Amino acid sequence: MTGLLVDGVERIAVLRAGVMADLLIALPAFEALKRAYPAAAITLLGREWHGRFLMNRPGPVDEVVPLPPISGISSAAAGGAVPDAVPDAVYDDLRSRRFDVVVQMQGGGRDCNPFVRRLGARLTAGLCAPGAEPLDRWIPYIDHQHEILRSLEVAGLLGAGTADVEPRLPVIREDWAELNRHLGRLPKGLVAIHPGAPDSRRRWPPECFAEVADRLGRPVVVTGTESDREVVERMTAAMKRPGLVLIDDLSVGGLAALYAACDLVVSNDSGPRHLAAATGTPTVGIFWCGDLISRGPLSRGMHRPLISWTIHCPACGGAGSLGCGHGSASWVADVTVDDVLEQAQDLLR
Repeated sequence: MTGLLVDGVERIAVLRAGVMADLLIALPAFEALKRAYPAAAITLLGREWHGRFLMNRPGPVDEVVPLPPISGISSAAAGGAVPDAVPDAVYDDLRSRRFDVVVQMQGGGRDCNPFVRRLGARLTAGLCAPGAEPLDRWIPYIDHQHEILRSLEVAGLLGAGTADVEPRLPVIREDWAELNRHLGRLPKGLVAIHPGAPDSRRRWPPECFAEVADRLGRPVVVTGTESDREVVERMTAAMKRPGLVLIDDLSVGGLAALYAACDLVVSNDSGPRHLAAATGTPTVGIFWCGDLISRGPLSRGMHRPLISWTIHCPACGGAGSLGCGHGSASWVADVTVDDVLEQAQDLLR
C-alpha cells in the first residue's frame, strides 16, 4: 500500500457534503489520510454546519469549505432551490486553494466526478459508478458495501490504511458548556432514546420505544428534531413514566455531549445513533436488513443492532426493497420490545 503514497502532498480536499451520518461514517477514512499524510492540511468540502461543528474540535479535518447547494454535489437547505450548474465563482475559489489531491467520497460520481476533475488538483481519487467519469485513481461504486469500509477503500487509493474502523469523535469543552447551560446537572444512569428517522419506513413504532423506556426503569431523555415532533409526542404520550424531551434544543455538539453523558442510547437507524456511538456510548439500534449492510455498527462489544428481516412491503405486500413507493408503513415493526430490552440490559450491565 505504501507504493500508492503520493509525494509532496501539502493540501488534500475531500468531498463529503452530506448529513450527520455521512460525516461520522467517513471519520475513519479521514483519520487514515491524516496518518498517511501527517504534514498535509485536510479540507472538507462540505456544508455550513460542518464548519460550525468541527470548529475547535480535535481531529483529522483542518478546514471546512462549505459548498452552496448544487444538485448531485451538495445537499440543499430545506425548501431551497438547487441549481444544476456549479457557479464559476465556486470553481475559482477552490482552484485558488491549489489542492494537491482531491478525494471523492460522496457517491457514485456521475455528477460529482466532473466537479472534482475541474478543481485543478494534480491527482484525483474516489468512487466511480458505471457510466460515471473516471478519476485518476478509482474504485467501483457497487451496492451493498458498508459505507465505512467503502470510504476506507477510497483512502487506500492514496496508500492510507487503519485498523480503527469505528468512528470516534471527541466531545469538547464548548459541547459540555452548551449541555450544562440547557440542562444543568443530569441524573445518574440516564438513557437517551431517539425515536425519529428521516424516512418513516425506518422508524420503529413510538409505542415500542415507550415500552422500552418504561421497562428499563432508568431516567430517560427523548431526543428529536422538529420533523420528529409527532413521533416524539406519540412516544411520550404512551410512556407511563415521565421523561425529559429535547426537540432541536441542542446543536450537534451539544447533542454529542448529552449522548456521551448517557449510559446507553436506543435509536432507529439515524444520524444520532452514529453520533452517540462515535462518542463512545453504547447503543442499541433498530435496522432494516438492507440498511444494516451499508450503515450498521461494525463491532458488537458496545453496539447491538436489532434487525428487521422484512422483505415484503407492509402496505402492498409486494416483494422488493424500501423503494416500492409506500412511504408510511414501518419496515422494522417486527423487531420485538423483548429483543431490544435484552440487548439494552446486557449493555447496561
